[in-house]
Amino acid sequence: MALENSVLSSRAESLSLPVSEKGEGTAGEAEPATPTGVFDVSEELGRVVTTDTAPPPQPTHRSFQSKLAAREAQAAAPQPRKKAQGAGSEKGKFGWGRSRRKRQRYVEKNGRCNVQHGNMRETYRYLTDIFTTLVDLNWRCSLFVFVMAYAVTWLFFGAIWYLIAYCRGDLDHLEDETWTPCVNNVNGFISAFLFSIETETTIGYGHRVITDQCPVGTMLLLLQAILGSMVNAFMVGCMFVKISQPNKRAETLVFSRNAVISLRDERLCLMFRVGDLRSSHIVGANMRAKLIKSKQTQEGEFIPLDQTDISVGFETGDDRLFLVSPLVISHEIDSRSPFWDMSQAQLEKDDFEIVVILEGMVEATGMTCQARSSYLAEEVLWGHRFSPMMSLAEGFFDVDYGAFHHTFEVDTPSSSARELSLAAARLEAHLYWSISSRLDEEKWDGPNLTEHLEKQPGSGSANGKSGVGTTFTVGETSESQDQSGQGEQNGSVATDQSESEA
Repeated sequence: MALENSVLSSRAESLSLPVSEKGEGTAGEAEPATPTGVFDVSEELGRVVTTDTAPPPQPTHRSFQSKLAAREAQAAAPQPRKKAQGAGSEKGKFGWGRSRRKRQRYVEKNGRCNVQHGNMRETYRYLTDIFTTLVDLNWRCSLFVFVMAYAVTWLFFGAIWYLIAYCRGDLDHLEDETWTPCVNNVNGFISAFLFSIETETTIGYGHRVITDQCPVGTMLLLLQAILGSMVNAFMVGCMFVKISQPNKRAETLVFSRNAVISLRDERLCLMFRVGDLRSSHIVGANMRAKLIKSKQTQEGEFIPLDQTDISVGFETGDDRLFLVSPLVISHEIDSRSPFWDMSQAQLEKDDFEIVVILEGMVEATGMTCQARSSYLAEEVLWGHRFSPMMSLAEGFFDVDYGAFHHTFEVDTPSSSARELSLAAARLEAHLYWSISSRLDEEKWDGPNLTEHLEKQPGSGSANGKSGVGTTFTVGETSESQDQSGQGEQNGSVATDQSESEA
């Protein structure tokens, strides 16, 4: 007790010793070092120690709390370390980092096929179908060809008209009123060019006219009229087809930004949404889907961008749509689906592309239209469902396209469809056998089965005389049952052959 009292009494004195903080005071202001023999409490170690030497001139003692705070700050400070994830890396559902190379789309979200053809040596084949070639050109090239087609023909025939006037000497007799030129009022190349435009476009101002004294001009007039009509028909036809191309109608056919996987009627389904923004409908709309994924055959052949069909209701007719309001297209993941073995973890690591194609006839023009889009693996959301967007208003159904791309999370197992099917089969088999065993127990529990059979007339005497006991077989079928046809498959009771024959 005396020792404890001395320690406690000296604790206050030891705590009251002057302590110089870091950066405060100088070495000259420190007290001279004198040996002391008192007890000192070290707050860092948390125990009582004895010191025989004086504190240093610049003591840097810090409390335990300050050191702990310094360690926490050091731990929280970012330390240089090796970068684990690359430019295209991302985190998976379960938190671990995974590096995925950004896949090049086969079909863009707007439907454009990201394929370019190169090293084509048979380019003459484009000229054999010049009409389709001109229609497939972009607008800049199409307008250039359209303008040049007319300008070249006008210049060509204008040069011929000027050449005729020059060869006949009409340009030398411009002031001679007795001279009959081939074309009146053609006094140079500009006037010949204007006459060519009037002839081909059938304007006919009446100032420049051909005379009957020029048979060559008459033949040239007929030729230019025929060729001009052909050029008009060809170029106007190209422009009309290009303007009325049905791919512009596909701009108002929209697909959801993401596809989802969730349960529908207790089955995993891959779903996406499609809608039509116009009031004019697509007649005979048909939906198709393809899985684009490279694979390697058992023989070692590598097939890049292999196309596998994804059923969206072809067998049941659900692929034929009545696209009046937005619809959710569903693909049931069964044993024939390419996603039969895909779980949520596998989806995080897999690399594929789903191409969806909507085809139909435009109601206004009667032309066939096709709209396309695609979904990469990271654009498929596991455990999500599309938000409803249709409500009943006064006298009509209101569609809110603001919720077209919205999804929300739902409870969905992370296992694959195969694993879910096996689990359901095991559960069904367990329930079947458990119900059968309970029925058997209820059937045979109660009075002793032997006493029950002894009470039956003729059964005990026959067995007593012969000295052969009754044989019972539970849970299987005996040979006597097969012959008599009176046994049951589960929990059946069979006697030996002598009793069955009796």
